[in-house]
Amino acid sequence: LSPPSLQSTSSDLLGLNVRLINGTGSCSGRVEVYYKGQWGTVCDDYWDIKDADVVCKQIGCGRAVYVHRNANFGRGTGPILLDDVHCFGGEKSITECRHNEFGIHWCNHGQDAGVTCSGEESFLF
Repeated sequence: LSPPSLQSTSSDLLGLNVRLINGTGSCSGRVEVYYKGQWGTVCDDYWDIKDADVVCKQIGCGRAVYVHRNANFGRGTGPILLDDVHCFGGEKSITECRHNEFGIHWCNHGQDAGVTCSGEESFLF
């Protein structure tokens, strides 16, 4: 097996390979990514504000205002697709950030990552 390509596609740039589930609206929730025909979760190992910020910007929801860990928005049911995500903050897609290979992880759905973005919470500022 060759390693998966990490190059962006047009759907990456449009934010179509990431979604937020079980939040209070479209700009908060459990982070899920789409890879090889299925949605899966992101493990919260090393999950921080820079990682969350890339997700928020990617889906057009502004900046990250809160990072959630430990399946705050409920446990996912599909595969865990990303673990040990490390973004610098300027990436256009979470898949451009450093991470283990897709599907390689050392966690369970009790560690699903989430985010709250400013796009939904802008009235607080």
